[in-house]
Amino acid sequence: MDFSTLNWLAILVSALVFFGIGGIWYTPLAFGKIWMEETGIAKERAQKANMPKIMGLTLVFSFIMALNLALFMNSPTIGASQGAMYGFFTGFGWIAMSIFVTGQYEFRSLRYMLIHAGYNIVGLTIMGLMLGAWK
Repeated sequence: MDFSTLNWLAILVSALVFFGIGGIWYTPLAFGKIWMEETGIAKERAQKANMPKIMGLTLVFSFIMALNLALFMNSPTIGASQGAMYGFFTGFGWIAMSIFVTGQYEFRSLRYMLIHAGYNIVGLTIMGLMLGAWK
């Protein structure tokens, strides 16, 4: 693996965009209310959470995901459309299916699994698009 050919700024920005999509995805205006119902998390408990820690770790994990996808796509022949396709396949084929497998054993609802899977599919598709376009 050649780390010297990676676009580190594109990796960082795509991680921030993925993080931002999550910030919108899990608001009450999008899927936040349904997600809280499906997880059983009460608003009071959520307000007591250590949000700086959660947000900080989410940024780190998002960066690792972007770096991993960039390493898979580390070829000058991969452009925006292929990048989006690779991001989609990563989100759908690996992450969404993993969520569905685990969700079955945790007796999670279809809505719960679709919310998380959808976020990852959309986020990784956009991440792949960005990484493919920004060489």
